[in-house]
Amino acid sequence: MRVSNRHGVRSFALPLSLTRRGRAALVAGLLLGTSVLTGVSAPSAGAATAPVTVTVNARAGLATMPATGLGVNHAIWDQYLATNETSDLLRDAGVQMVRYPGGSYADIYHWRDHTAPGGYVAPGTDFDSFMAAARRVGAEPMIIANYGTGTPAEAADWVRYANVTKRYGARYWTVGNENYGNGHYGAAWEADHHPDKSATYYANLVVSYAEAMKAVDPTIKVGAVLTMPANWPDGLTAGDDPGPWNKTVLSIAGPKIDFVDVHWYPGGSAAESLPRTSHITDAVHLLRQQITRYAGPDAARIGISLTEVNVTADGMTSQPAALFLADAYSGLLANGVFTVHWWNVHNGIGRVTTVAGQTDYGDFGLLSSGTCTSDGTVCEPPVNTPFAAYHGLSMMSRFARTGDQFIRAGSDQPMVTAHAVRRGNGEVAVLLVNKDPENEYPVTIDYAGFAPSSAAPTVHTHTNGATAITTSQSGSATSRTLPPYSLTTLVVRPAAAATGLPGAPGQPTVSAVTDRSATISWPAATPGTSPIAKYEVHRQYGTVSEQLGETSGTSLTVGNLNPGSRYTVNVLTRDTAGRVSWASPPLTFTTGSPAESACAIRFTNDTDWGNGYVATVEIANNTERPINGWTLTWTWPTTWQQVGSGWNANWTQVGSNVRVTSNDDSRQIAAGGTVSVGFVGEYSGPNVVPTAFRLNGTLCTAR
Repeated sequence: MRVSNRHGVRSFALPLSLTRRGRAALVAGLLLGTSVLTGVSAPSAGAATAPVTVTVNARAGLATMPATGLGVNHAIWDQYLATNETSDLLRDAGVQMVRYPGGSYADIYHWRDHTAPGGYVAPGTDFDSFMAAARRVGAEPMIIANYGTGTPAEAADWVRYANVTKRYGARYWTVGNENYGNGHYGAAWEADHHPDKSATYYANLVVSYAEAMKAVDPTIKVGAVLTMPANWPDGLTAGDDPGPWNKTVLSIAGPKIDFVDVHWYPGGSAAESLPRTSHITDAVHLLRQQITRYAGPDAARIGISLTEVNVTADGMTSQPAALFLADAYSGLLANGVFTVHWWNVHNGIGRVTTVAGQTDYGDFGLLSSGTCTSDGTVCEPPVNTPFAAYHGLSMMSRFARTGDQFIRAGSDQPMVTAHAVRRGNGEVAVLLVNKDPENEYPVTIDYAGFAPSSAAPTVHTHTNGATAITTSQSGSATSRTLPPYSLTTLVVRPAAAATGLPGAPGQPTVSAVTDRSATISWPAATPGTSPIAKYEVHRQYGTVSEQLGETSGTSLTVGNLNPGSRYTVNVLTRDTAGRVSWASPPLTFTTGSPAESACAIRFTNDTDWGNGYVATVEIANNTERPINGWTLTWTWPTTWQQVGSGWNANWTQVGSNVRVTSNDDSRQIAAGGTVSVGFVGEYSGPNVVPTAFRLNGTLCTAR
């Protein structure tokens, strides 16, 4: 996390390379790559822009908007933390959760005497003042217990004071902040006075914290610090830990925690960071895989919070921050993250630049701190003047409300992204993000599973340089022209009121997953006006729903699936009158490989350094005849994975398709024998391992 003193000067005695800006650059360079994703460069000024088609599929349900979704960070060095003006601005923006006492300061902060040795503590920022501010906002608190210089007993006393003495009912508590930044992996910005800096030590102490805190109040939820996949130090193993940070922490502390806490700073320029929201689905998927794999048999109960996010280069107080915030919050919440927090409410002036014609103050805050550069030549606007990110957060509260279900939406233009929710009153809200600083885009919106009213929708718009969101009723639900660098939300009424609909099925589950089939089960729905006739299982295929089958029961085995492929499905209820319910919550699963095959592949990531790794691919011949010459093929699950160089074979990649052919050293694979080949892999986003391999055209078993 970034810190700031009362004047906005970067403090806390961090080496320059380990400040928020420096660490974000490190992460961007090492983990996300320095290249811009293909297809996202802005057209030249004045270039004609082709019409954009946006598709909204109301039958492709995603996560439900939680009551804690929209979050921000409060910090004890912020003298405006508890002012009524600040709280009222956050309330007006729709903030639902506030985090305290402020990133890395949490690991030096002692709540009882309100001190942070080595750091600055502003007046009026003690815990009771924070709680008063949170209550004025109407937001749930999230509190960071001091791991770096504190103890389980100190944390338990804090829970006792908060929930027994004061009856605040503070439910969410995280043990520490970015504790992997304690020097264990070579970079040290996080305070840690323990004799052992390992992930193993942290995980074992998290268990002690959780037990001590829950002994005081068993109703609280305790979280442990993880790292976001494809962010440093994901994939790295240090010291005597049995694996990388996430694997180690989950394996030890998983049974004792209720959620995991991650941060995400995409890094790079605005042109580089804005497209990286496309990484969200895969990053959250990998994180859930890690939780499922390592956190024990009851891992499904563990939630995900993302409590620090921000752009980290140009555009921190100007329009790129607003665009990124709305796009990132929407993507994360649609994928089931239960809260997303912007860093920070106030922070202080940084590097002053001009971005898309607007002054950018290099400030991580939502609101101005009113600070000036060290030479006094440039000052921010008056204290609490909203920056662009504030308007992005305000747009989120207009777009997605508690209980709304995110539904699948997409665009055929990389510079325009789309998100949508379906509301309990039948309305659909569509958020459109134009990331092009130069050009407007005419957009046509197609709806599936929803018939829009011909009446003019309610339209919320925020444009580059605007000091507020404008609201009107104008145009149609099916077309809109998006200004350059803008956020637009359409709230669309249905053509006719839906009455008597059957209820949506409950959360589906999956069992008996093979390479070609899976059995999907779900809790029965509640009938509406007419009896239930059947349930339909639909696969999300981009923004299109593909029906996999239907049944009158509550379980269906679907076949003809593709091996090694990820499927997200919903179940819908149809009654005897033809009425169709909302979509069930989503279910995501990945098909495997054949249980038996003439070949087997073992794909091993041997050494990972954040944006690359050395991999070994072992090829086994399961037949009784030798193989004399072979070709191995697979397809990467994402567009940002690449074979760099390889050995013991000939390696080529076209698009996402990898082709490996034998050379003189590896040509022969004896009957029942194996051969090993290897390569250097590269990635600039979440590294999703392939699971479908073909040898000479035969689908192999993946071990």
